Amino acid sequence: MSTLSDLVLAQGRSSQADVDWLHMLVGDLQLLADLAFADIVLWVPSGDDAFVAVAHARPSSAATLFYRDFVGQEIKPQWRELVGQAYSSARIVDSSAPDWYEEMPTRVRAVPVMRRLTTTGTAVAPDPVAVITRHTNLGATRTASRQELTFNECAEELFQMIASGDFPDLGAPTGPRRGAPRASDGLIRLDVDGITTFASPNALSAFNRMGFDDELEGESLAEVTTRLLSGKLVVDESLPLVVTGRAPWRTDVESRGVTVSLRAIPIRHHGERIGAIVLSRDVTELRHQEQELITKDATIREIHHRVKNNLQTVASLLRIQARRTHSDEARDALTQAMRRVGAIAVVHDTLSEGLTQNVDFDAVFDRALLLVAEVASAHNTTAHPKRSGSFGVLPSEYATPLALALTELVTNAVEHGLAGQEGDVEITADRSSTMLTVQVRDTGSGLPEGKVGEGLGTQIVRTLIQGELGGTIDWHTVVGRGTEVTIEVPLRWIAAV
Repeated sequence: MSTLSDLVLAQGRSSQADVDWLHMLVGDLQLLADLAFADIVLWVPSGDDAFVAVAHARPSSAATLFYRDFVGQEIKPQWRELVGQAYSSARIVDSSAPDWYEEMPTRVRAVPVMRRLTTTGTAVAPDPVAVITRHTNLGATRTASRQELTFNECAEELFQMIASGDFPDLGAPTGPRRGAPRASDGLIRLDVDGITTFASPNALSAFNRMGFDDELEGESLAEVTTRLLSGKLVVDESLPLVVTGRAPWRTDVESRGVTVSLRAIPIRHHGERIGAIVLSRDVTELRHQEQELITKDATIREIHHRVKNNLQTVASLLRIQARRTHSDEARDALTQAMRRVGAIAVVHDTLSEGLTQNVDFDAVFDRALLLVAEVASAHNTTAHPKRSGSFGVLPSEYATPLALALTELVTNAVEHGLAGQEGDVEITADRSSTMLTVQVRDTGSGLPEGKVGEGLGTQIVRTLIQGELGGTIDWHTVVGRGTEVTIEVPLRWIAAV
């Protein structure tokens, strides 16, 4: 499926600024469909008086006319003239007679999409960047309720603003926030003074749950909200601008344990504000879930932080014990244990810094490589570690055993392959969608007669790679000198990471 940017730019008639404007408009296409009780289709010019559909929104407040998606298709012949007129004249054009679609009478309105050039200025681009068509079903005609009439009036006002470049608003926040209110969640209509002229039942219910037990109509929404927040020490600074409809912002109002999200859409005519639409939604449960997630994330981070601290304490105790030990064999064993614990601590330190259980393994391994200098100094060796390629992001279930195994292999290369020498240890990572391949090479003396060691380090590496990660490991001597170890770890369980 092509993205909106791909579809628009493929026609060769639009600039990146046009695409950005259309992205903002598409973010509110569903709102237009719900307010208009109609299907909304966005068309961009494709040359030779033709147009291609790049977005389609079906109303959640009424039955859709089009069960098949138009996105990516050229405009149908019966709509081409109407859309062409709106595009060439930069004015709204209505169909003069009912348009029949699959034996269903419809009314079509074509709205040119004008792009404002600056946030504060009134200048617009000389030509429309696209055309919106509104397809209203005339087959299910009935007496409209007051809410339906108000919704339609709001839709008409937004269409007029689209045609004059006043909507979408460049001053609106970028990117929808989770839990953003929709028309069906609750709609409040304000006049230019911020007085409520209409409040849908869902909007009134949301304010009733916050403690307002009267009718919203005829009331100043700002005064109502102020009474609800009486005694609150901390209030969102954008709240006054939202409840008066003066700015296209969003905010949350919390009272009596109920949280209501508000979004203001100023209504303008010829650049002058004449009122506003305020969408409202009870997001109490949603905010509660978000708070639980934040708390759990903080708890997990704290656990990783404490595990890291405990591991570093264990490593310090092992280092102290190694210094006090008179047996060389015991000292080496304690030093190796200390190094292994330190490698695990690096992973937990990285986990404690983020909100996810995934880690940037390149950063983790670069920190683990710092242990090589300590190992080399203890064996009169000068080692030059080099890393190429990228491991990418790995979940902690992979990161911990892989970090420990690779630290073990690099340590072995320095301790045994380069003992008493100067040489290189090169680590190469190659990651595909299904496999992670890692090679550890050294320029040391190589394996004696091609045999793999049977020490504790080798057993640990085999257990981690083959047992925990389900991978394979192969040791062999490089022609000339040195040892090369190849690890292959399947990524079938983390394809989405």
